[in-house]
Amino acid sequence: MGSNSSNKTPYADFGQALKQLRAQQSRTPAEVSGAVEIQESTLKAYENGVERPSEDILFLLIQHFDVSDETADKLWKLAGYHGMQSLESVFSSDDIGNVIIDSVQHANAASQPVVYTDLLQVMVNNYGVIMNFMQGAGVNGQPVAAARVGMSIEHARTVVDVLSRTIEEAEKHRTAQANKQPRQLGSGTSKHRKKNS
Repeated sequence: MGSNSSNKTPYADFGQALKQLRAQQSRTPAEVSGAVEIQESTLKAYENGVERPSEDILFLLIQHFDVSDETADKLWKLAGYHGMQSLESVFSSDDIGNVIIDSVQHANAASQPVVYTDLLQVMVNNYGVIMNFMQGAGVNGQPVAAARVGMSIEHARTVVDVLSRTIEEAEKHRTAQANKQPRQLGSGTSKHRKKNS
């Protein structure tokens, strides 16, 4: 990534700022690298100014440290990027370059397209859960990423619970609808029985 022979630490200012931020928040390298799903050695390379993170990893680091907009913008510029990117433009491709989102327009939910997937990859560590929703329609049958979602383990448990209950309710409703007897129309003649008293 950003290393060259004339300058062994081209991102020294960024690395120092990142290391200082981690120290201020009393986070270990293992905690930070695990939270953003990178190797500890990669984080050390960032902190030593030898390399800079990609835009998506930098965005995850900024989110992990929960810094102010001013600090986030400073880190972004120290890493050599021009201005803080939006969430939509940062998370536009997966780890192997497949486009996930070309652009996201801020509109109501009804106008947002629904992306259907048929494959799911789940990764869990001590810091959270990442789900890669994919479609098996890529070149030579290779899966293509449709969406990547990350969350805390606690939130993932809530999602599983809500999803399970929602599916259960939908299946009950479907079964009830299937068991309803269609109303039959009469033949047009009615038979009345007279009670004998």
